[in-house]
Amino acid sequence: MTTSNVIFAIGTLLSWVAWAAGARAVWVLLHMALNAVGYDTRRGMTSLLSAGVTSGACFAITALIPMHAQTKAAPGFRAPLVWFVMPYTAWLGTACFVMALYRIIQGLLAITSEERIGKLKTSGSWVLALLAFVALYKGDSGSKIEIITGGIWLTAPICAAILFFAMAGMAAMVIAGRASTTRGYAKTIITQAALLAGSIVFGLPFAFLVITSFKEDRDMSSPNGIVWIPKVQDTVPYFDKKHPIYEANFQGQTVNGTIILTNPDGTVKIDVTKPLAIRGSTFNAQKSALKEIPKEVPIVSGKTDGVAFEGKIVEEMGDGHRRVAFTKPESLVGKEQIFAPAEVEPVRHVGLKWSNYSEALSFLPPETKSGLVYLKNTLILVVMSVIGTIFSSSIVAYAFSRMRFPGRDPLFAVLLSTMMLPGAVTLLPQFLIFRQLNWIDSLYPLWVPAFFASAFNVFLLRQFFKGIPMELEDAAKIDGCSYLKTFWSVMLPQIKPALAVIAVWTFMGAWNNFMGPLIYVNSPENMPLSYALQLFQGDRGGEPGLLMAFATMCMIPVLAVFFFAQRYFIEGVTLSGLGGR
Repeated sequence: MTTSNVIFAIGTLLSWVAWAAGARAVWVLLHMALNAVGYDTRRGMTSLLSAGVTSGACFAITALIPMHAQTKAAPGFRAPLVWFVMPYTAWLGTACFVMALYRIIQGLLAITSEERIGKLKTSGSWVLALLAFVALYKGDSGSKIEIITGGIWLTAPICAAILFFAMAGMAAMVIAGRASTTRGYAKTIITQAALLAGSIVFGLPFAFLVITSFKEDRDMSSPNGIVWIPKVQDTVPYFDKKHPIYEANFQGQTVNGTIILTNPDGTVKIDVTKPLAIRGSTFNAQKSALKEIPKEVPIVSGKTDGVAFEGKIVEEMGDGHRRVAFTKPESLVGKEQIFAPAEVEPVRHVGLKWSNYSEALSFLPPETKSGLVYLKNTLILVVMSVIGTIFSSSIVAYAFSRMRFPGRDPLFAVLLSTMMLPGAVTLLPQFLIFRQLNWIDSLYPLWVPAFFASAFNVFLLRQFFKGIPMELEDAAKIDGCSYLKTFWSVMLPQIKPALAVIAVWTFMGAWNNFMGPLIYVNSPENMPLSYALQLFQGDRGGEPGLLMAFATMCMIPVLAVFFFAQRYFIEGVTLSGLGGR
């Protein structure tokens, strides 16, 4: 920690205090200028004076500190930044120092002597804690404090825009609170703006996921930053005479390939190019059974002899050069020429590369039927887990809440105590049980446990059952209903919101479950989507477009459930925190 860094840190903190005080002064000035309702002008003048003096003094001190000498000059205004790298003892000591200083200031400004003595005593406690953390810090010889310095260069237009929007925002909030009929609008505006900003910030990763799934490889990285508006390569169909593409049937599916050998019996040997999962496979077929199809070739542009042109690449040569057949202008149509890669540019337009989705599915093993097997397995897990969880948890919760039997309360306490067991503790015993049952490499270990209830769901439903008036159950008994009839016809309809919450939670857990399939599933035909996504990432991790496309397809059902059941998500956050009803 050098002296120059310490000076820079002090200057940075003072500069941000100056800007905060300046913003406070502007806020007070706007209240006074716009005649805000109920605003104390006399008090406002005092606040304006103190904020202005603080801002001016801090700016003056900052101007005398050589803060910009450490960095390379650049046009515009530099907003300094600083961060302290300290051990936890230093952070806690700093917090104690701030609290002690705060209590001392409160004590000096106290009106009564009793209040002053109380604040000073509290500050003494913080000082003692500060000394303890200082001793701990000095006792650790390996601990040291470092200061990281930096800054953000802002051009004049950006600074002007920031100041304008800040002033406009503060003025809008003051105006919104002027009339008594509009009181609370300022708070509403701030709340809505904060929610909107948070939605944008947390929605950016999802937007990046979806946009990347439609990008070409050349847009995955750019010197100008993230490419938010994807473009696609213009292509045209072309029948290649040298290397024609044929369509044929192989192992019950339609494939594309090229002829690599003509056999003496008249058959030909086909090298498969699509689907990508079996690319490189070969098979023999009758040439009469083949159908020649065009391939999509890219369109490029450039100049030849000073004339701008567009053309299609008809041949990729071994040394990297490309044979281009001209399509524009008319004077060059019908001619071909060889160009180096740097001499032509791809012709692209703003659009989405939908082929990423089909290519991602084509990489999946043929036995998965383009991912439908993964989807089927996932739906089995989700449906059975939801049914089992709701059925078992509701019955157990009803018994603990309404039925009287010996040891009910101790048994319920034992059930709740199982929530304290980490999952790693029960992992091995469960695996040994399922192995003894010969359920390894099947879906049974993933959904059968759902039919044995879970402690938290039982606790949640029990609290709801206990909140239902006993008169409903008594009336059902008078009408001749048994316990099961009362449970099914009277009690369950009363707790539909709680059942919906548990169903949504269980759906999300079963859909995203990765650890379970990783432990119990080995063969592709039993894999759910979560496991398949991890394997796809391992195989095609170097192709972000395909990976994001596959991830998006895995998320679509979850998004649909969220949009249709978002009310129950909110209820889950609210209701699960209740200790009783």
